[in-house]
Amino acid sequence: MTVSAPLAMSDEAIERFVRTKVSWIKTQISKFDSQPRQSAREYVSGETLYLWGKQFFLQIEYGNKYSLKLSGEKAILTIRNESTVAQRENFVREWYREQLKVEITRLLPQWEQTTGLKCASWQTKYMTTHWGTCSTKTGKIWLNLQLAKKPLQCLEYVILHELVHLVEKHHNDRFVSLMDKYMPMWREVKSTLNGQALDFMLE
Repeated sequence: MTVSAPLAMSDEAIERFVRTKVSWIKTQISKFDSQPRQSAREYVSGETLYLWGKQFFLQIEYGNKYSLKLSGEKAILTIRNESTVAQRENFVREWYREQLKVEITRLLPQWEQTTGLKCASWQTKYMTTHWGTCSTKTGKIWLNLQLAKKPLQCLEYVILHELVHLVEKHHNDRFVSLMDKYMPMWREVKSTLNGQALDFMLE
């Protein structure tokens, strides 16, 4: 587990803070560990790939350059003949990053305008224990790369969730009230998101 903290904060203070949050941290990790996960990928024909909640079936072709194109229900992945699973994984992950960036660029300003809440900056990041995180100190938001696989409404929910956290750190009545105000059906969307399969994760 990695802990982010201000540089001026002593190790003792960080340790005390983490100890007060042990129960909450274990609960969050347990939620993610218990979610359904996809099987380990080899990126071969017949495997499934998801984009914005829609399922596609991989069709592998070989060429000199990597590419990934969607056609009907197919995701045509062109790879080098000698490529490793890790190389294929890295390419597909970066493809997801580009898809996610396009939608964040479109949706984030809309939610900022709706709420009047603005982040200083944002970044995509591959995470296994959070859909999103934010720093109230810097105003920066991180969004999980895996969101590109989920229904688009799930991305909107996480964007709103993190924007609200910029002004309210805790999941208290004020947080819930703001979520209710801007996305009345957020509980249903959250349930959908938490029921979605995550990537395979080694023990």
